[in-house]
Amino acid sequence: MAHLQYFSYKGIGERNRKLFKYSQAVRVGDRIECAGQGGWDPITGNFDEDINKQIDQAFKNVQLNLIDAGGKGWEQVYRIVSYHIPLDDVALNAMVRNLKQWCPNHEPIWTVLGVSQLGEKPMKVEIDAFAHVPN
Repeated sequence: MAHLQYFSYKGIGERNRKLFKYSQAVRVGDRIECAGQGGWDPITGNFDEDINKQIDQAFKNVQLNLIDAGGKGWEQVYRIVSYHIPLDDVALNAMVRNLKQWCPNHEPIWTVLGVSQLGEKPMKVEIDAFAHVPN
């Protein structure tokens, strides 16, 4: 698949590529698709236990991931899927607060799922993002 470009940002992105054999983003033509971004510190991989802080950090990690892959960030995101433990008003309010902050000029489509477990035990949120990056 030589026509696809894969990206893994420094720190946890590179660690996850080496340990788990996956990339953080792939560029497919005029799109960037992100692997699920959790609320981890992108350098240390540590998580804050507070769900609001994890969601805030997950949004920052999506931004970092998109820019690392050659995009402009949230302004180009047209679709997101978010996974939550638990899926409650606290999580939804934090997501909406961040969408208003990071996407002030558009409303991407959004699928929301409550799940029983995510990739790492401390994770309470994971966000998949899809961006359109015109040539």
